[in-house]
Amino acid sequence: MPRMTVLYEDWQMECCGTPFAVGDEVGWRLVTVDEEAPQGEFHGATAWVENHGGSDHETRGRVHAIDLLLQEYLAHHDPLAVEPEPGPAPGTLVLRATGRALEAVPGATAREPLDACPKWFDAFEDEEQPPRQVPYRVRRAVGVLVTLDVPDGTPPQPGDHR
Repeated sequence: MPRMTVLYEDWQMECCGTPFAVGDEVGWRLVTVDEEAPQGEFHGATAWVENHGGSDHETRGRVHAIDLLLQEYLAHHDPLAVEPEPGPAPGTLVLRATGRALEAVPGATAREPLDACPKWFDAFEDEEQPPRQVPYRVRRAVGVLVTLDVPDGTPPQPGDHR
């Protein structure tokens, strides 16, 4: 049976997805990866799941394999940073950044085989522990790559209303 590789992004699963496992029969609305897309953006997938539009056609297939897709980032703000001594004078207005800015490290992706796709991906986040320098490294799951056995062997093409 023909196979295709499908990217199922973490936010698509967490928002509106239903977890699945190897061997499950699934039906997803897919969007074909444009040949002009930047290399690496879709991690080798030929299509991605689109739960918020995309094709009206549902591609059906059986899940052959699932790989957790991990991306390494540089975090440019450390929310755990400690004020240097001496601190600001009493009464001084101090502005602090909140959150963190993450910059993907090109080519720093990894795959880990799974038996089932998780609903939530936070458990897979890993970051350098203090003491650390800014920027520091964060690794987080950005989705799964699914090897899908499909009867007809091709995802729908734009404008294909099979």
